[in-house]
Amino acid sequence: MKRRDFLGNAISSAALLGLPLLNSRAVAASESALSAKHVTLASSLALTGILAGSATDIAAGLQAAFRSANRSGGIQGREIKLLTMDDGYVAARTAENAKEVIASGSALAFLSGQGTPNHAAMLPITEQNGVPVVGPITGADSLRQEKFRYTFHVRASYRDETRRLVQQMNTMGLKDIAVVYLDNAYGKEVLGYANEAFKEQQIKSIGNFPLEVSGKDAEAVVQKVIAANPGAVFLATTGTANTAFMMPFRKAKPGLPLAGVSVAVVTSEMNKLGEMLNGYAQAAVIPYAKKESLQVVRTYQAEMQAIDQGERIGGSSFEGWINAQVMLEGLRRAGKDLSREQLRQGLASIKQFDLGGFMVNYAQSPFVGSRYIDMAVFGAGGRRM
Repeated sequence: MKRRDFLGNAISSAALLGLPLLNSRAVAASESALSAKHVTLASSLALTGILAGSATDIAAGLQAAFRSANRSGGIQGREIKLLTMDDGYVAARTAENAKEVIASGSALAFLSGQGTPNHAAMLPITEQNGVPVVGPITGADSLRQEKFRYTFHVRASYRDETRRLVQQMNTMGLKDIAVVYLDNAYGKEVLGYANEAFKEQQIKSIGNFPLEVSGKDAEAVVQKVIAANPGAVFLATTGTANTAFMMPFRKAKPGLPLAGVSVAVVTSEMNKLGEMLNGYAQAAVIPYAKKESLQVVRTYQAEMQAIDQGERIGGSSFEGWINAQVMLEGLRRAGKDLSREQLRQGLASIKQFDLGGFMVNYAQSPFVGSRYIDMAVFGAGGRRM
């Protein structure tokens, strides 16, 4: 939590390049979250740990969006600054980050944090203090409740993703499905959705296999899954832990169908997996980041290229960029007399906000902006088809 990056008009690439970040207390003491000339936003990310690659990509997407906004004069004349905090995908550290930001007054709102357990620890704190949170990177229904009045989800839910994936598996005639799930709140919640979907589709589940968050028991889990002799495997995993399972499993069972929720294979792990992605299917909650027929994709790619982060174009940075667009729209609607409550009202007023092929609509509480779900299928060379 003690490593942070403060981004303003002169955009720093410290977080992206692995350089030292500013000490949190130095940042907090430097200036308040809001003035007539600037507004500071915060993101608690897993800059270390199993999601470090994904977190760095998300930060790049945020950076690209805010740089573009600042070059156009900011929002209501205010420069957008970004405070990034490392939580290592540890829920207690996420909560500590939130408490520190709120106590110091160093950021007006949060966006694009990662993880179900992390937001389960954080949202009660932000809600109690009236701090808006935009675009939590989690699809957990447990965090989508009317009591969360200051929380604005963008992505579709894990339940909807899972139902779509299981329906597709049933259509393909797949039977005897094993579930490998990350052994934390995220994995267990998605496991529940999977078992619901299996029952709906009258598909037999032959076993549920927990995978340690670190992925250190991946080889042992592979052997247990193989011994169960499944017809397919459903993945409720993520980050390097997922890679640690998927690589030896693909070597042992290269032809066995694998499918996963949207966060199972993150962009930063795709090059490692390469050919092992061939035939893999994954739910997608945003458009394909290289589908250049969409205006939203073309704008995103151009803004990523403008900060020399073209190599980070992919689902993780695109989701961060989309979340930033929602935050920017909320800030515009909040007006010049900006406050946390005005921002909350501005975000809640967003209806049919078209980013150029991706729609966000906060019609009612709980606030969930998108129901978009697509299916990403990977072919030869691990390329998305």
